[in-house]
Amino acid sequence: MRKVALVLLGCSGALLAGCPAPPTALARAQQAAQEFNQDVRFGRSELMMEHVASAARDEFAEHHRAWGTGVRLADMELAGIRPEGDHALRVVVRVAWYRPEEQELRTTTLEQTWHDKDGWQLVAEKRLDGDVGLLGEHVVYEAPSALRAPARFPTVRLVGESAAP
Repeated sequence: MRKVALVLLGCSGALLAGCPAPPTALARAQQAAQEFNQDVRFGRSELMMEHVASAARDEFAEHHRAWGTGVRLADMELAGIRPEGDHALRVVVRVAWYRPEEQELRTTTLEQTWHDKDGWQLVAEKRLDGDVGLLGEHVVYEAPSALRAPARFPTVRLVGESAAP
């Protein structure tokens, strides 16, 4: 009987050792941030809004209004996650984007603030570095004041002299 109990105990120990531990809060936050930013990248607005806190949805929608039309995303990558306690963290995201009429690739680094309140939710987003205009900031472009004539440089001619015999 003791052998049977030892065998059962050994088998249950082996089964428990093979079971993965539940994901940590940081792992769940990282997964939520990755899913959210992937949904943003591919324009899946109904899925991304599930990760935005209800108090921040109007501001988020206002800042991202031009995305997909006046602003096109080329790439997004999570550049870092910094926990701030057990229920808050900051996520740094690098975004490569362009305006269709310009075709000039721009890069902006964003900082997202996430809180864990019945699941991880985005509560704020701001520009840390890079090009302005991604989050709906007003950008004024200055045109050249006047067309200038092309620069002219003096022409120099090299003439070889022949040597006398």
